[in-house]
Amino acid sequence: MPFCTNCGSQLTEDSRFCSSCGRAVAPGVTAEAAVAVQPAPEPLDYTIQGDNLQVARIRLKPGQEIYAEAGKMVYKFPSIQWESRMTGDTLGAKLWGALKRKMMGESLFMTYFRASSPGEVGFAGNYPGRIHVFDLKPGESILAQRDSFICAQSTVQLNIALVKRLGAGFFGGEGFILERLTGPGTVFIHGGGDFVEFSLQPGEMVQVDTGCIVAFDESVEYDIQLAGGIKTALFGGEGLFLATLRGPGRAIIQSMTLEKLRREMGPLNTGGDQRGPLEALGGLLRSEDH
Repeated sequence: MPFCTNCGSQLTEDSRFCSSCGRAVAPGVTAEAAVAVQPAPEPLDYTIQGDNLQVARIRLKPGQEIYAEAGKMVYKFPSIQWESRMTGDTLGAKLWGALKRKMMGESLFMTYFRASSPGEVGFAGNYPGRIHVFDLKPGESILAQRDSFICAQSTVQLNIALVKRLGAGFFGGEGFILERLTGPGTVFIHGGGDFVEFSLQPGEMVQVDTGCIVAFDESVEYDIQLAGGIKTALFGGEGLFLATLRGPGRAIIQSMTLEKLRREMGPLNTGGDQRGPLEALGGLLRSEDH
């Protein structure tokens, strides 16, 4: 089975262009060769500052480049050059990439930051929460909730990921669409409240409120289940369904979602989760946090 030499995505035998990144296909490339052509970049020098309003402070060396979701930058030094652009080598690839980013809840353009001399740039999320950092190896991928991406090294590929199970897409609260981030390189993602991280063993499972999933390894199986009995599902305040994450792999969940924050700050709120039976069905083709 051939693989793309640019992003490592699996291709069909007769593919001429990669459906993920739009790059022309080199015939007969194995998975090992696809990973080998993109060596790991030089590690980033960064610190995460703050508690529940965190800022990622990234110190770039000359020639280092990162890209970020539009509007996530807090500050930069004058030595950091920046420009907004679409990714892809051809017009078709740029338009396809923009469409995928729109479906993922991201901006049409990404902003690229490159250091001409040593300098610093800072990023933060759009609402109270925490930042988590992944150092991805060549070919290693994570799946993240929509709109969680902050920034990454330019060697990291950001693509759309469709959930494999129909039920998870219809009732999972996160919709059909997740973000797939593939290494090599460092990735910064943002979620609400505080984080809880699990290292799931093979077959080990955790049940999570559908909107509270932040990210998980590609090896983790994602699905949804009914939330206990009918009475619990209808009146328990947690919705009709729970997301299930089955190991092996890492899974990160958040204690606060943007939807819950909006609900608690609403003018008619009287306390409690107040998620009714019909509202518990989640969002079809949308994220709970949108």
